[in-house]
Amino acid sequence: MNRLNYQNRLRIALLSEHASPLALLGGQDAGGQNVYVDEVSRNLGKLGVAVDVFTRCDDPSLPTVVQWAPGVRVIHLRAGERRFIPKDDLWPLMPLFRDALLAFVAADGAAYDALHGNFWMSGWVATESQRLLGVPAIQIFHAMGKTKARHQGAADTSPSERIAVERGVVGAVDALIAQCPSERAELVDDYDADPAKVTVIPSAVNIEQFTPVARDEARRRIGMPMDGLVVAYVGRMLPRKDVRNLVRAMARLRERWPELPTPTLLLVGGETIDPDPQVTPEIGALMRLADEVGVRASTRFVGKRQPHDLRDYYSAADVVVTTPWYEPFGLTPLEAMACGRPVIGSAVGGITYTVKNGETGYLVPPRDPDALAERIAYMLKRPELLRRMGRAARLRVEREFTWPMVAERTASLYERVLAAGSSALATTTTSALAEV
Repeated sequence: MNRLNYQNRLRIALLSEHASPLALLGGQDAGGQNVYVDEVSRNLGKLGVAVDVFTRCDDPSLPTVVQWAPGVRVIHLRAGERRFIPKDDLWPLMPLFRDALLAFVAADGAAYDALHGNFWMSGWVATESQRLLGVPAIQIFHAMGKTKARHQGAADTSPSERIAVERGVVGAVDALIAQCPSERAELVDDYDADPAKVTVIPSAVNIEQFTPVARDEARRRIGMPMDGLVVAYVGRMLPRKDVRNLVRAMARLRERWPELPTPTLLLVGGETIDPDPQVTPEIGALMRLADEVGVRASTRFVGKRQPHDLRDYYSAADVVVTTPWYEPFGLTPLEAMACGRPVIGSAVGGITYTVKNGETGYLVPPRDPDALAERIAYMLKRPELLRRMGRAARLRVEREFTWPMVAERTASLYERVLAAGSSALATTTTSALAEV
């Protein structure tokens, strides 16, 4: 792709109602979407695409416009009280978000080539706004309501309108981005999306930020002993991430493979820098479970860490484990792989796409601590296998999952959508002239 094609030509409005690139990562409503919006906008900017990221203002101290990166602005729209509101409570505010978007566009005089919606609510805003602005809309959902409801059942707190809104967005937008083949199947099979409208563009990892660190050096930096085995989980502390499955597996490991030195279980994540079971209830649940199954003494809880620190935690581990029962895509397996560590992941969602079973790690059934314990034992007994898989993991990320690749694929999709729209307009105009 000729990157000069985009210089001073494409201008994109990236809509992300609850996930701002300014937000600290690791909180209840801050995670993969924040990373996606940040990295895609920055890397599009490097290609010469002008990007305005529109997000809801949740802090009165924030300026309306923040120059975030070269070619990238973050625009804070007033929609409801300027305070944190959980994303599942934001749906009633979306008409205000839409109106604030249109008002800003009118006042700013910005002329966008396309709207790029993130998540279902911003997808609704994009489809509402595209008719008034006369531009195409591209949508990425990050997670699908039907899939979430299937996996979470009564624990799903999404608004009742979500699935119907998603169906409307799928039908109205000009193009859909799926992060992996399983998400593409969800769009086509569950939402009757036109397969020709769906493009698979996997999310990625910053390979300069997440890079291998020598194990002993990483352990020195985070204050862990040089010797001993370490199994790590890094990510959000939520029930659906099923870190409890890992805690149970560590107990099985000790019972069934007593010849193995007891590994340290390193758990990184939460709402606060220091692990606080009151602020992050799942940490409290994990502490109680670790006591119950007898692995509390070998479990180390670490609170929230920022991305620039995480490579040391990944690199300190011999193997990284993530076994959610529901995961639309999942960035943490890629982060671990970028740090040269093999990953054991549950065979769900995007993890089945990013982790190459038997090459960069292993896939195991979700909610199966026995199967997980068996894989952990198998790998910890084979240091050379760990090293080989770690090298393969880093190479896979470098070849397939970098943000510049995502930006180039996304910019190419924008151009295809715009070209298709121009062709349709030309056809319509020719037909109209023929009738005159």
